[in-house]
Amino acid sequence: MPRLVVGLFLAVGLALVPSASAKTVWLCLPGHHPDPCAPGLSTTVFTPTLKKVGVQHPKPVRNPAIDCFYVYPTVSGQPTGNANLNIDPVERSIALYQAARYSQYCKVYAPMYRQLTLAGIGQGKPTTKPNANIALADVRSAFALYLRKFNHGRGFVLIGHSQGSFVLRSLIGKDVDRKPAVRQRLVSAILMGGNVLVKRGRDVGGDFKHIHACHSATQVHCVIAFSTFDQPVPTPTLFGRSTTPGTQVLCTNPAALGGGSALVDPISPSQPFYKGSILSAGIALLGLTFPHPPTVWWSSPGAYRARCSSANNANVLEITALRGAKTPKASPTPEWGLHLLDANVALGSLVADVKSEAAAFLRGGG
Repeated sequence: MPRLVVGLFLAVGLALVPSASAKTVWLCLPGHHPDPCAPGLSTTVFTPTLKKVGVQHPKPVRNPAIDCFYVYPTVSGQPTGNANLNIDPVERSIALYQAARYSQYCKVYAPMYRQLTLAGIGQGKPTTKPNANIALADVRSAFALYLRKFNHGRGFVLIGHSQGSFVLRSLIGKDVDRKPAVRQRLVSAILMGGNVLVKRGRDVGGDFKHIHACHSATQVHCVIAFSTFDQPVPTPTLFGRSTTPGTQVLCTNPAALGGGSALVDPISPSQPFYKGSILSAGIALLGLTFPHPPTVWWSSPGAYRARCSSANNANVLEITALRGAKTPKASPTPEWGLHLLDANVALGSLVADVKSEAAAFLRGGG
């Protein structure tokens, strides 16, 4: 399994020249149904030991003033090297898990893209040759369409995980960082499990020349990036270490953007991840118990504390289980750390960051 991510790093790193893009198909599009990114916000709250505390019914902002543009990770089990644009159950499931909660404060746009499939990055033998340029071209085309047709000068948050973060790293470098008028509309970028690079000892200058790390929840035009571990980062590892001289991987703690440690707010869907996916098997290997209450979501505030760690020459978000919460196991192997928890272990904290950043943007931070 580790060579899957290594292959992904190499493939996306080579995606410098866009290939022909296809007509955009939207996985999530405000006002269109069904929309997996707008499922409702009802939440059952549990203690860290999963005793029910109560039910919350958060109210979404009636007319969100900002947008979120989400690019999902490697999920496609299609046999080809690149996926087609069919919306399969696994894409709906990942959109629910990783993007839908942000609908509380933003309109969520999520394009389908001809991503590198699991087979295309090494899990099996693909029936066609994988091409990372195709994936990047599709997302760039969708983002251009979003700006042209839907944005209307609004602020936007870019959200990605794993392959989605790698693709967004390239897109931001080409289509946001270099363009002041677009960069001024960037509220923030949330790039999880994607090894965002900065110059060593700085918070900018690797992948991006102008977009700095976020240091507070009222800062805008900035990036939040991390990969999650709860054990010492092994050698080798897939996340947290840079192979580019003079750079390091960025870690920002979503619960304490100014630095230090803080409690994170885990939130997950109550619906199990699509069982026909290899990701479902990976989630099972975490060794956690997931409740399935009748609400759309469940949360367990206070179950984990997080801080950015640079131990073992790896910059990662280190979480610690508290108050009887279970300690997750690395999945599928130690090299991955808690990659499969990146998007949910601090989802409540990230959504709160978006709320604060959006307010700062609307006050004139943009």
